[in-house]
Amino acid sequence: MTDFLLELLSEEIPARMQARARDDLARLFAAEIAKAGLKAAAIETFSTPRRLALIARDLPAETEAVREELKGPRTSAPPQALEGFLRKTGLTQDQLTDRDGVYFAVIDKPGRATAAVLAEAIPAIVRAFPWPKSMRWGAASQSTESLRWVRPLQGIIALLGEEIVPFEIDGIASGAATVGHRFHHPGRITIGSAEDYAAKLRACHVIVDHEERESIIAEGATTVAAQAGLTLVRDEALLAENAGLTEWPVPLLGSFDASFLEVPPEVIQLTMATNQKYFACLDAGGKLVPNFICTANVEPRDRGVAIVAGNQKVLAARLSDAKFFWEQDLKVPLQDQLPKLEKIVFHEKLGTVADKVERVAKLARWLVEEGIVKSSPEQRSGEGDHAQHGGGARSEAEGAASARSAAGPSTGSAGPPPLRVAGEDQELADLAEQAARLCKADLVTGMVGEFPELQGVMGGYYARAQGLPPQVADAIRDHYKPVGQGDEVPTAPVTVAVSLADKLDTIIGFFGIKERPTGSRDPFALRRAALSSIQLILDNRVRVSLERLVASALRGFVRERFHYDMPDVEYEEASTWLKNLDVGELIVDAIPDFFADRLKVQQREAGVRHDLIDAVFALGGEDDLVRLLARVKALQSFIETAEGRDLLAGYKRAANILKKEAWPPSSPAQAGAQGEAVRGNPGLLLSQENGGGDVQGIPQTGEEDPFVMAEDLRDAISAHEKILSYTPEPEESSLIAALDSAEPRARAAVAAEDFEGAMAALASLRAPVDAFFDKVTVNDADPARRAARLNLLARMRDAVHQVADFSRIEG
Repeated sequence: MTDFLLELLSEEIPARMQARARDDLARLFAAEIAKAGLKAAAIETFSTPRRLALIARDLPAETEAVREELKGPRTSAPPQALEGFLRKTGLTQDQLTDRDGVYFAVIDKPGRATAAVLAEAIPAIVRAFPWPKSMRWGAASQSTESLRWVRPLQGIIALLGEEIVPFEIDGIASGAATVGHRFHHPGRITIGSAEDYAAKLRACHVIVDHEERESIIAEGATTVAAQAGLTLVRDEALLAENAGLTEWPVPLLGSFDASFLEVPPEVIQLTMATNQKYFACLDAGGKLVPNFICTANVEPRDRGVAIVAGNQKVLAARLSDAKFFWEQDLKVPLQDQLPKLEKIVFHEKLGTVADKVERVAKLARWLVEEGIVKSSPEQRSGEGDHAQHGGGARSEAEGAASARSAAGPSTGSAGPPPLRVAGEDQELADLAEQAARLCKADLVTGMVGEFPELQGVMGGYYARAQGLPPQVADAIRDHYKPVGQGDEVPTAPVTVAVSLADKLDTIIGFFGIKERPTGSRDPFALRRAALSSIQLILDNRVRVSLERLVASALRGFVRERFHYDMPDVEYEEASTWLKNLDVGELIVDAIPDFFADRLKVQQREAGVRHDLIDAVFALGGEDDLVRLLARVKALQSFIETAEGRDLLAGYKRAANILKKEAWPPSSPAQAGAQGEAVRGNPGLLLSQENGGGDVQGIPQTGEEDPFVMAEDLRDAISAHEKILSYTPEPEESSLIAALDSAEPRARAAVAAEDFEGAMAALASLRAPVDAFFDKVTVNDADPARRAARLNLLARMRDAVHQVADFSRIEG
């Protein structure tokens, strides 16, 4: 077994491309030698600014002989098919094997020397290498067939053990020589084998291991900062970039004029990191100090004095530019920047950024006016008059006023004043609208034009410097948050309103123009916007129906796209009206499902099962995400207990029986038989809790009117004078009694959002259900008994459905 060393020496490789290049080299090498039946015990890759290298461990001296079998055409195929197959295999017809009327070619391939395999593989790898950007050079570059590489290729090392693997790529012959550090050891170095590669280069001031260079920079920079009484601002991306820019890294401490600290610290840090690749430092109090740490690529003789002086001069020019942008932007109030947003297209089908700002401002105000986002502690606790408002029913006046408020100003009558807005809430609504109208104003400032990463952040600074309320400044600064998993989630009410409105408007808008995510394609980051919205809703316990949010955001889209204000109607009617639009049905139906999928993704890391989320969503009408997740978590805790597992098994057994028997029946004759069956036992049909006013044992699909069904069944009962002549089995009676007790308790607990209590009520059904299945024959020969017992199972199933659709639960 022998190690193979490959080094591809070139001019400077961009630091940002090196990590992917290492991975690509290992992947392509393994795939290429695998074609010949070779496999390395391990593959190590290295990179520096001037070289990409690989060591493959324990390669055999030669490949094993193999027999390859290729299937050809049928013996009855046209001659042309046979001729093509013979050309492909290089055989003659008499060398083929006939198996049941099909030609097969059996080719014995003798073993090959590994060096010969590598000599063919390396040129193929180099020519097929997937650099993000590559170039041609020299006289040969006039032809499109010339070699392409990230930068001009200068040399190749290819050593199998101590022997050179001979080949040539575009006039560059493989060998055993490379170069050391550009300044410390620019001469040629001869490498003996893979074993001495790293050691010889280290002796020539080149550290080939990128991870070791990162460690040297991190430890050195931390030490240099500590010696000055400072703390290094750790930046992993900047650390990797510095390692990719140096072969012999030496961290050095520099400084800049303290007057530049008047500029926001984010600007200074970004200027240093983006333009100069410098690390920032903090004092003991965590404040930015006028110091930086740069990484030299040489061992300076003067301890870095000249290098630091040069870097300080360049940084001063960069910070002067930043200070100029800062001072010029401060001269223009954010309000005066708004007309410029009319010239920025958000999307050709969604208008300008100014149009988006108008929609977001109205939606943010609506979120506060409707009490969805509040300033009181009720928002965090989930208590108060709105806690049950999200998914529950509203009064007629309340729903109509809500629709008018969401629709915003109309060309017709102004409508009644907004709901629940007075005093502090009125001020909160005004602040939310003001912040939303200004949240995109910094996009047209000089600073954000130079550093797009600072959008929002700079707007917050400008707002505060211009004397705007702190709630507005904070909302402008943080309205993009959260931007990813683990990012800070805003909790200030004004910020929550603006951030949620901005993300909902984006989702609604792109769904509305039929630009929803498909597969891995999500060019407008709608999945991330949905995840961020879910985080805002859950972390801030925002109590609202998802459908209400969608409908309100959709009103702004309709007004913008169709130049029409939605009718002043209840939400349910508004949803129906929206479906009459060209895209309304797509939006109303697709977005709740989209959020459900994102909720599963968001909760996966928290250990919440996706099938339980499906089980609760399947009930319908439950799209208050805070309440839904509370229900799901209680359900998960219950299902993990013995009572929960046994009840789930009993439920599925009951559901399978009811499905097999197609119960309950739907025809009038069958309904009459059902009435006869339950006539002798009213407990199977009429709830004891409300004196017979509620029908039990009737599975509800959500489409039928339960009161009409109740009347139909009562009529069916009265039409049959015969009373059943059998006495229920003890286990049958026990299950009826258990349901009489559990159903109202579970219903009341769900209404009070006490989902643990609802689960406890259902848990009491476990023993009676088990006993019923053990002792009672459901499909009794007596039709009356059979119908009554099927109704009892349907009643048990419906009792469980008060909490979740157990049919969606796995296991």
